[in-house]
Amino acid sequence: MRSPRPLGMMWRIYPRLRDRGRGLLSRSSSDPTASVWPRPTPRPPARAYVPPTERKRFYQNVSISQGEGGFEINLDHRKLKTPQAKLFTVPSEALAIAVATEWDSQQDTIKFYTMHLTTLCNTSLDNPTQRNKDQLIRATVKFLDTDTIWYGMEIGSSTSIMGPSIPTQTREALTSHLSSYNMWALQGIEFIVAQLKSMLLTLGLIDRHLTVEQAVLLSRLEEEYQIQKWGNIEWAHDYELQELRARTAAGTLFVHLCSESSTVKHKLLQE
Repeated sequence: MRSPRPLGMMWRIYPRLRDRGRGLLSRSSSDPTASVWPRPTPRPPARAYVPPTERKRFYQNVSISQGEGGFEINLDHRKLKTPQAKLFTVPSEALAIAVATEWDSQQDTIKFYTMHLTTLCNTSLDNPTQRNKDQLIRATVKFLDTDTIWYGMEIGSSTSIMGPSIPTQTREALTSHLSSYNMWALQGIEFIVAQLKSMLLTLGLIDRHLTVEQAVLLSRLEEEYQIQKWGNIEWAHDYELQELRARTAAGTLFVHLCSESSTVKHKLLQE
């Protein structure tokens, strides 16, 4: 079994993988927003709350305020709460503004399945699965065993349908790296991994070696090959692609906003 490659060598693999992906996507996708067909309800993120589908908007104004525990979201004069009736409080002003923007952008109907940042915050605050940091890290690292990107890096060969095993040194290094993140950021990391089905693509995305579009493209190489071979169902495949990009982008933003200390000086939500 070969020794694990340094992270620097891993990132140099990306241009080769990206070129393969571009070859598969030789034709452009249709704009899903122009479709007149009904769209399927997206699946809820793994290990998170299952939000209600829709609800009539019941508030006029959205604002943020700073409390003792962090930054809060106000819907008119009512403070937002989690599904477990806890006060919805986030650790940074930037994240509060991002969540408030989700609520403010809803039209006559609140479409909860589009509010990925709100769902991630609810999961972090309520911790419905009651996992601690070590359990969350172990659950995330398990994705290595089915990460096909690792196999493209030639980490080893195997005659098993499960693929080659991950070196212990690699697994321990990744565990140590994930331990440097706080619980909120780890919830976001697990969310991204669940979307991309790849730990390596998630790390490349978080560390800004990949864009959201590149990471999603690489995560869909097998599917894109099947589409090229058997054809594309525009209203289904195109919508799925845009939803995957939206969820991945939201998870990435969530990780960065939970990992960096930031204060927004301008009141972006003022009219």
